[in-house]
Amino acid sequence: MKPAVDVVYRDLDSSVTFSALNDIITKKLEKLSRYTDQIVHSRVVLDTPHHHKHKGKQFRASIELDIVGHPMAITQDDESIHVAVRDAFSSAERKVKQLVARQRNTR
Repeated sequence: MKPAVDVVYRDLDSSVTFSALNDIITKKLEKLSRYTDQIVHSRVVLDTPHHHKHKGKQFRASIELDIVGHPMAITQDDESIHVAVRDAFSSAERKVKQLVARQRNTR
């Protein structure tokens, strides 16, 4: 089953290339769906939550996966939006692999 995805951009200026990020996000979600076919819905929120003087501009990538019986949320902050997306999906991949391994062990 191909999961439905919502990509939401909040408080981002036009310098960020939205189409390139959309392509990266769909490819990463397709990779996640290879591990399990129980992903019903996914939502990715990209925003700039903080305006720190010392840290500089921070971007946040939040991923919400609705897996049958096991919803999960992953959040990652970084100075680059591309790195934040990459790290968030790496963390999501680890969590999905752990979930699938637990489900196999209980069967």
